[in-house]
Amino acid sequence: MTPFDTLTGTAVPFGLENVDTDIIIPAKYLKAVTRTGLGRGAFDSIRSADPDNIFDRPRYAGAPILIAGDNFGCGSSREHAPWALTDMGFRAVIAPSFADIFAGNSFKNGMLLVELPQEQVDRLMAVAETDDITIDLENQVVTTPFQDRFAFDIDPFRKHCLLNGLDEIGLTEALTPAIDRYEGRIADSFPWLGGAAGRTDTERAR
Repeated sequence: MTPFDTLTGTAVPFGLENVDTDIIIPAKYLKAVTRTGLGRGAFDSIRSADPDNIFDRPRYAGAPILIAGDNFGCGSSREHAPWALTDMGFRAVIAPSFADIFAGNSFKNGMLLVELPQEQVDRLMAVAETDDITIDLENQVVTTPFQDRFAFDIDPFRKHCLLNGLDEIGLTEALTPAIDRYEGRIADSFPWLGGAAGRTDTERAR
């Protein structure tokens, strides 16, 4: 995953409450065999119903931040929802609250979710109409050019993973030296389990 540190950019002031995963990416798009291109189907019911919808306005093209309403990502557990959002270019979503499963799927795909009180979200919605917003994950704060400064909480483990670009595979790879030492000890102590034959003295010493 790409490490997430500080992000400054255009934010889409969407703000709709109780947006479920079927609105984020309708079921008809779940037949895709890759993540690439899912962004074209994101928010399809909203975009097809209104040619002037906020997602297709030139000002918000390629915006990396989405500002949503309360209970964003409710509904089914489909991981396609964060896939579609990241394919649209979003790296962070700001909202008063998120559905738990959606939050977990988003984290695993490197997308930062920022929970802020409704009044702060409303303020950011207003700013986003004309100016960029900055999210500083290291210091856990969202700022604007108008001296707004909104602190947010995040689980320390998720913060560590996002800052360092670590997904589950990356976390496992970081433990490779310890895994190698363990496997070496097992192979030497229980050679009948396999793996000891052909090991060099250096490999056995690890």
